Amino acid sequence: MGRISESVKVILIVNVLFFIGSQLIGNQAYELFALWFPKNEHFQLWQILTHMFMHGGFSHILFNMFALFIFGSLLEQTIGQNRFLFLYFSAGLGAAGLQILFSYWSYNSAYTAFLDANYNPAQIQQFLDSVIRTGQASYNSQLIPQETAQQLIDAYVTPMVGASGAIFGVMAAVALIYPNLPLYIMFIPIPIKAKYLIGGYFLLNLYSAITGATILGPSNTAYWAHIGGAVIGFITMWYWKKNQFNQNRWN
Repeated sequence: MGRISESVKVILIVNVLFFIGSQLIGNQAYELFALWFPKNEHFQLWQILTHMFMHGGFSHILFNMFALFIFGSLLEQTIGQNRFLFLYFSAGLGAAGLQILFSYWSYNSAYTAFLDANYNPAQIQQFLDSVIRTGQASYNSQLIPQETAQQLIDAYVTPMVGASGAIFGVMAAVALIYPNLPLYIMFIPIPIKAKYLIGGYFLLNLYSAITGATILGPSNTAYWAHIGGAVIGFITMWYWKKNQFNQNRWN
């Protein structure tokens, strides 16, 4: 483990402060700073940035900050502060963008099913408002499958939080420039090359994103956000490596 780099230190501190604040304030903090579906009344433009500093629980922030410390410090010391920050936040924004696109696809397909079942837009909104207000979903289950109703609810009422998308971008960049870096998994004393470990983790997330099957993490994990962050991080790093890798340091 090397020393923590300057930008990583600041990002880590801000994440911890946001987490402590969210635990003290409660739901209102998540209403303000988590990233809500754009059609939800809680959505605000600043959430596209602030959701990267919000986390759902102690294990969530612990894993993310540990990964940021390990991979982020290495990457920043390699490519310099400015490029690290650009890659980190670009990956975070890319993660949010892809997750929102998936949420729109999921929402629109379920919304269409409600319309086909002779619900009008006002009734659909009443259904969603009722779910938010009471936690109960009342609908015609003979016309609308439970999976479709849950799909509409999940897209509309589940906010996105966490730095995972940005960190996936950092990990993808590290795997590209240090593909043979030996990494260890807890309880497995055999080193695994970064390109295999990080690449395998990416494929597991891609599988979960496509199939909906949860292999790692909780069932409400935003897998498409992980994919979006990793893709942006990889493409950005590939471009820099292709054009400027022969320089001693990228400032």
